[in-house]
Amino acid sequence: MASLINIGMSGLNASQGALATVGNNIANANTSGYSRQQIVQSSAGSQAVSGVFIGTGTTLADVRRVYNSYLDAQLQTTTSLNGDAQAYLDQIGSIDKLLSDKSTGVSAALNSFFASLQTAAGSPADSSSRQLLLTGAQTLANRFNSISTQLNQQNEGINSQLDTLSSMVNQHTATIASLNKQITQATTAGNTPNDLMDARNEAVRTLNELVGVSVQEHDNVYDITLGTGQALVQGDTSNTLSAVPSKTDKSQFSLQINYPQSSSDVTSVLTGGKIGGLLRYRSDVLAPAINELGRSAIVLADAVNQQLGQGLDANGEFGSSLFSSINSDKAISQRSLAATGNSAGSGNLNVNISNSGALTTYDYQVTFSSDNEYTVKRSDGTNMGAFKLDQDPPAVIDGFSMSLNGGALSKGDSFKVSPTATGASSLNVQMTDASKLAFAGPLVAVKGGSNSGTGAASGLSLSQALDIYGGADLGKAQSEIEGAMPVRISFDEASGGTQSYRVLNEKGEKIGEGTLVPGQDNKVTIKVPVLDASGAAVSNPDGTPKTVNFDTTLSGSPAKGDSFDIRFNKDGKADNSNANQLLGLQTKQTVGVTSGGGGVSLGTSYSQLVAKVGGKASQASVDGTANTAALAYATQTRNSVSQVNLDEEASNLVKFQQYYTASSQIIKAAQATFSTLINSL
Repeated sequence: MASLINIGMSGLNASQGALATVGNNIANANTSGYSRQQIVQSSAGSQAVSGVFIGTGTTLADVRRVYNSYLDAQLQTTTSLNGDAQAYLDQIGSIDKLLSDKSTGVSAALNSFFASLQTAAGSPADSSSRQLLLTGAQTLANRFNSISTQLNQQNEGINSQLDTLSSMVNQHTATIASLNKQITQATTAGNTPNDLMDARNEAVRTLNELVGVSVQEHDNVYDITLGTGQALVQGDTSNTLSAVPSKTDKSQFSLQINYPQSSSDVTSVLTGGKIGGLLRYRSDVLAPAINELGRSAIVLADAVNQQLGQGLDANGEFGSSLFSSINSDKAISQRSLAATGNSAGSGNLNVNISNSGALTTYDYQVTFSSDNEYTVKRSDGTNMGAFKLDQDPPAVIDGFSMSLNGGALSKGDSFKVSPTATGASSLNVQMTDASKLAFAGPLVAVKGGSNSGTGAASGLSLSQALDIYGGADLGKAQSEIEGAMPVRISFDEASGGTQSYRVLNEKGEKIGEGTLVPGQDNKVTIKVPVLDASGAAVSNPDGTPKTVNFDTTLSGSPAKGDSFDIRFNKDGKADNSNANQLLGLQTKQTVGVTSGGGGVSLGTSYSQLVAKVGGKASQASVDGTANTAALAYATQTRNSVSQVNLDEEASNLVKFQQYYTASSQIIKAAQATFSTLINSL
């Protein structure tokens, strides 16, 4: 009787354990990361009775979690990739709209500026159209400033997010380390802590939402690494991740992993999760956009200012700059950032732009091998060469040069040079008097009264542009040009398919000559000696004769004796030749011009920026959709194995209730048999 009762009791215990497991599954149906559990029963040992073996019941061998490590690894990977894609997409959407929208982008303001310039060029003497151009310039500058501010704010927002996310990473890694310890203690005692294992897997999944990590399992312990093997969790110990100002650029946060005795920058090796998406967006989209927008602003200011400097304003004086100087003291000092580890008391670098058209959108790493020698590496990986600070003239690298700004430099000092990053934020209109707009050309050609041929002189311009940034004495330059004029171009008789001409000064003395091909456009450069008040020739510092050089295009077929008088255009208020040159900047290739030519216009350059960001935003949308679908599939696949199915659990509940009832009937039968036996005695 005792054996039968024991068999019934073992069935009751097994059924009770099964019912408890089913109940636990049902209770945790909505628990994130929970893996459904199943009981494992085994037969109890048999007893030999009269030469046969009779069973002694059942044993509850284990309660196991229904778990597939391969499917869980897939879920972890897709979680990391989706976190990266969604963070990237969230950021790029706003900048794409900012740059492309008519009300916030630069294109509309740029077109409006040139439309105002066209109106002013059509009526150069009209003060209202000049004032309208100043207003258009201010609107354009404000648009550049506004976009630059928002891009920089986004950079600050990324810094803040990196700081918050790194703190969340530390919370999860500490949790995983703690769970590792608890699981080790439980398994050492011979137990299987299913709930702790589920909690650890869920912590790893949540960690992958923040940053991509790898998991190495040994002896029921998870070691967590990121990047190229940097350890976040080792057994029951975790290392922290922190967001700190970068050593090369304090305006951008970098991420470092902190070990007990040291720390290491891991920004360049982090991928996946929200942190990976933010870093990828910052390097692929945000930083290049800031640089490219700044380059457009610098080229705009430089090209307009330079052209205005070659013309005459309404007062008959050489023009002033419309926009602020691209090489102001503030501007050249902001283009270089000293690395944190530079020697104490080391100086900084002034970065002067000598050719805005040759600027790129890259940053540059400058490293000193001595107090005077340095190497330059562009952010695309190109080595630009080795140079010296004291070389004369200074080395020009992609349109800019560098010089020492105070202090002294030592071997190992390094700098991040960003020639265009602050271009858009520093653009502003400095001209307030519209009469200072130089719409007139400095020279004018007057046709001789007795000309009988079809010759024409056009396109008059100074061959040597006046340096409006280099401290040139424009008043002296104007005086020299006025003093060198007028000159006369006199044509001789055509012969053998060519025609000669002579250049005569005011006294009728020949100061130059040349030949042209009648009927064609002949661009010629004419050099006129500069004379002092006494009529003596003026020399340059190197002893060569000083001249005023101008270009003109001689076309048509001049007759013998025809002439043109070239004069200083001091009364050219109604002249718009320089205004037309300004208008030509709308389509002129001024951005990204290489030594071999090429380049694009200002409008095209900005359109390319919009297209690049728009293309990446479109790709980000596709990637976001694909990764969301991949995550949903991985989650569904994992859930198909491990998730609680309430219908199945309800069926199991009924089944194990019946098992429990049947086991109780065994005990009842044993009791009845025992009672019958007792009564019979």
